[in-house]
Amino acid sequence: MTPSKLPRGAGRQQGLAAVEFALVLPFMLMLAIPIFDLARVVQGDMILTNLSREGANLASRSSQDPQTIMTALAMTTPPLDMPNNGSIYINKIMGNGPGKQDVILAQYRWTQGLHQPSKVWSCSSWTSDGTGTCSSIPSAGSPINDAMSNQLANGEVIYVVESMYHSTILFSGINLGFGAHTPTLSGDLYAKTIF
Repeated sequence: MTPSKLPRGAGRQQGLAAVEFALVLPFMLMLAIPIFDLARVVQGDMILTNLSREGANLASRSSQDPQTIMTALAMTTPPLDMPNNGSIYINKIMGNGPGKQDVILAQYRWTQGLHQPSKVWSCSSWTSDGTGTCSSIPSAGSPINDAMSNQLANGEVIYVVESMYHSTILFSGINLGFGAHTPTLSGDLYAKTIF
């Protein structure tokens, strides 16, 4: 229809719809923008969980070098940027029997990633040969408090793989005006698997 043939008041209704859309758009964006960040955080958490599960499986069943395992795992994590924002640890823990403290026998840190501290055990000295091996663990192991404390049989060995990632939250805590802010999400992701 040409403008002269529009029903009476149709032009006014189109203008009113445009004004309503302009008023509602900021609120729609306020809801949609944080969902983008939330989706990225959930995706990153799922990737790290799968990485730690597969890492624990490989560490316990494979004779491959831990650095090879961690590098291969990190290559499966896009869209995450593990070399710049991620860390991976493989911990070998042995039980001393019920009621006794477990000991850590070995800890390996992925050498190509960000060096965030392990939550299982903090190594005070790393080898300089590029293997990412903790050199400050005594030959008999070092006492450790972990999720499996007092549950392992004497001599039972488990592997604990940790994966960490620092994600940049794009729209966290943005002031949208009128006293409204986007939700604040944590970009620090962590996953641990015991195998």
